[in-house]
Amino acid sequence: MPLPADTDASTPKYLRDKYAIVGVGETVYTRGSGRTTRAMGSEAVRNAMADAGLKPGDVDGMLSYQGVDSTFGPMIAGDCAMRLNFYMDVFGGGSSTEALIGIAIGVMEAGLCKCVAIFRSMNGFSQVRIGGTGARSAAPVSGDMLHTRAYGWQSAGQSFAPTFMRYMHDYGTTPEQVAMVKVIHSEHASNNPKAYYKKRMTVDDVVNSRMICKPLHLLDCCVETDNATCIIVTRAEHAKDLRHTPALIRGVVGRCNKPRMDMHYQAGPISRVAGWYAKDILWPNSGVGPEDIDVTGAYDAFTFTTMLQLEDYGFCGRGEGGDYVSSGIMRLGNKRPNNTSGGHLCEGYTHGMNMVIENVRQLRHDIDDSCPIGPDGKRQHTYDYKEGGCRQVKNVEVTANLGWAMPGTGSAMVMRRG
Repeated sequence: MPLPADTDASTPKYLRDKYAIVGVGETVYTRGSGRTTRAMGSEAVRNAMADAGLKPGDVDGMLSYQGVDSTFGPMIAGDCAMRLNFYMDVFGGGSSTEALIGIAIGVMEAGLCKCVAIFRSMNGFSQVRIGGTGARSAAPVSGDMLHTRAYGWQSAGQSFAPTFMRYMHDYGTTPEQVAMVKVIHSEHASNNPKAYYKKRMTVDDVVNSRMICKPLHLLDCCVETDNATCIIVTRAEHAKDLRHTPALIRGVVGRCNKPRMDMHYQAGPISRVAGWYAKDILWPNSGVGPEDIDVTGAYDAFTFTTMLQLEDYGFCGRGEGGDYVSSGIMRLGNKRPNNTSGGHLCEGYTHGMNMVIENVRQLRHDIDDSCPIGPDGKRQHTYDYKEGGCRQVKNVEVTANLGWAMPGTGSAMVMRRG
């Protein structure tokens, strides 16, 4: 059977702009929430429905991801008075958001449901911490952990450090250059009323903070928080009837891997990350390139993850990542701001969803910053990015989110203003 006229055998062009994110919601980013992931997840889903202007009966699909810490979708759906035609709960962390958006599109394209809520709920500070500490420790050593923990790779920082160190060795990148990621994200967070850390940092602050796992200083590492987040995806034709300007989805990459995901250093340079492969799907599918992107949301579990992804997705040349992130290009007011909410380094840690939420709000031209609200109920953005001020990017039209699970796995998405 021939393909539709507006597509070809290699690129799903017919999916461009066919689906949109129409609702986003979250809880407060805090520590010691004193709440269950079920309570927080239900709140985030209800907030996203209210944001979109949807009723429970309008949402008939649900996807979630967890790491031995969340609540399954049907429980959240029941608490929110939803009856689902499709649901799926998957195990996953940092690369999940964009991947599940792609799955949601596929599920709706197959006719299994019409509108999908995707949520993540985690007590990432008070209960299950990534390094295996906290009130609830991670699962006993089993499976692939039998390999990684034998080498001292228990936490994410320990696992990723060899990639970061090799990159610095190969290209002469300095800790001071990479520290600018934290500096810039802290500037953005200072204009975000809901960010957990709002203090502006300096390069000296970062490189003089205590060493956690070379080359990672404390301030190279993300904040740990308790929170829940949600996004709602539906067809663009439905989005036109809802509350906000939709964020149209141009293209998605879902959990793209290096030749080996686990021992990724055995296939290709250890300093190469999955984005090097994912870019060959993302840019053709979305019909744009790095030069067309106004705002990036590059996953910042660590300062280094942002740098490596921006390089391997093609925003700068090989070995130029340190120069790119230290040039100031990522600052609000400059050419291509990154993580305008403060990201995982400052706003809160959500395994990637808050950076998608931020870019959706940027594309609405209605970011929730400290600018005054006018008589029409909308914020009167000043585009003055001084501390405690605006963080809306002027005239933003196209954004890219670059998700990270580990050096060997990543996801990504391009959106545009509807």
